[in-house]
Amino acid sequence: MLRGKHPAAAHGAAPEKSMKHAVRDAWNDPSFLLLTAGFFVCGFHVAFIATHLPGVVALCGLPPAVGAWALSLIGLFNIAGSFASGWAIGRWRMKSVLSLLYAARAAAVLGFMFAPKTASTFMVFAVVLGFTYLSTVPPTVGLVGKLHGVRYVATLFGIVMLSHQIGGFLGAWLGGQVFERTGSYDWLWYTDIMLAIGAALIHLPIKEAPRLRPALAV
Repeated sequence: MLRGKHPAAAHGAAPEKSMKHAVRDAWNDPSFLLLTAGFFVCGFHVAFIATHLPGVVALCGLPPAVGAWALSLIGLFNIAGSFASGWAIGRWRMKSVLSLLYAARAAAVLGFMFAPKTASTFMVFAVVLGFTYLSTVPPTVGLVGKLHGVRYVATLFGIVMLSHQIGGFLGAWLGGQVFERTGSYDWLWYTDIMLAIGAALIHLPIKEAPRLRPALAV
C-alpha cells in the first residue's frame, strides 16, 4: 500500500537520486562520519552497562536485587529521556543536544567512580544513566534526515546503527576481558569516560545544515 512515488514526481519534478548516490554522498560527508563515530560510543556505553552492571553490583558486595532495580530504573527513565530529547531537538540544535548528552554520561560515570558504592548510589546512577541512555537516538536520526534527507534515512541510519552495534559488541566483550584479567571493571569505566568526552567533542564540528545534492539522472 505504501509503494509508489510522490505525485510531484509525475509533474516534471527533478528525479530522485539513487540509494547508491545517497550512501556515497553520506560517506563523503565529514559531519555524517562524526555522527557515526559518536553513535559507536553510545553502543559501547549502553552494552557495557546493560551487560556488566549486575557484575559491578556483586563486586561491591551488594545483593543481586540492587542490580535488578538499577536496570529497571534505567529502562524506566530511558522512556522519559527519549521524550525529553525529542522535545529538546525541537528547540535547540541537535548536535548540541547530543554533545550535552554524552558529556552528561561522562560526568555521571565519573561521579559514580568516586561515590561510595551503596544501594542508593546505584539507584541515583541508574536514574541519570537512564535519562541519557537512548535519548541520543532522536537527535541522531534527526541529524541523518537533516543532513541527507528522509528518502533514504532508514538506510543511512542503518549505517550509523551498525557503528552503534560494533561499539556495543566491544563494550560487552571488553568488559568481560578486562574483568577476567584484572578482577575489576575500573579500566572499562575510565575508557567509557574518555569515549563519552570524545563523543561530546566530536559532535561540535558537525555542520548542521542540509547537504542534499541535486539528483542524478540514472
